[in-house]
Amino acid sequence: MIAIVDYGVGNLFSLSSSLKALGLETEITRDADKLRAADRIILPGVGAFGDARAKLDATGLVPVIQAEAARKPLLGICLGMQLLFDRGFEYGEHPGLGLVPGQVVDLHGALEDKTLKVPHMGWNSLQIVKDDPLFRYVRDGEYVYYVHSFYAADCLPSTLATSRYGNVDVTGVVRNGNVWGTQFHPEKSGNTGLRLLRAFAEL
Repeated sequence: MIAIVDYGVGNLFSLSSSLKALGLETEITRDADKLRAADRIILPGVGAFGDARAKLDATGLVPVIQAEAARKPLLGICLGMQLLFDRGFEYGEHPGLGLVPGQVVDLHGALEDKTLKVPHMGWNSLQIVKDDPLFRYVRDGEYVYYVHSFYAADCLPSTLATSRYGNVDVTGVVRNGNVWGTQFHPEKSGNTGLRLLRAFAEL
């Protein structure tokens, strides 16, 4: 079973629908015991880093997620991926979960061409820089769907794939041990995203 963490900031319905379309047993939950019993965990998220961390803290699930990440595959999606890092700098500095080394910084500040729109929104090709079982059904150059204003930096050792936006190589996929993250939304990335979710379910 794949447990989707419900902490009030996730795109839960479309993610759950995508997993069910693949025939995967899925449950949206904020129950610690169900997270412990799950085979895999997905941490979704949309919104601002600090607000999401506060809502996650309020569930009491942070130590459970950190402990389970040492035992089973965990996938963070969009803001859920950003929360995996050490810290985020959206409206101040906020602690992350510390599961992937690095920090989350302002995309607009990194862009040389200030006319480029932020949030970075829409389809962008994925450049795979390290092979990984998560890419079992995905080829280099396939397009995925992004919506974000901040991105992960100082995380090259954990980076599996990037997408170019202006002069910035946006961190698209990361991995550290049992923990994976995608800055893009697999559940909004058509057939490519479904294939990536299927690979995650087989990890």
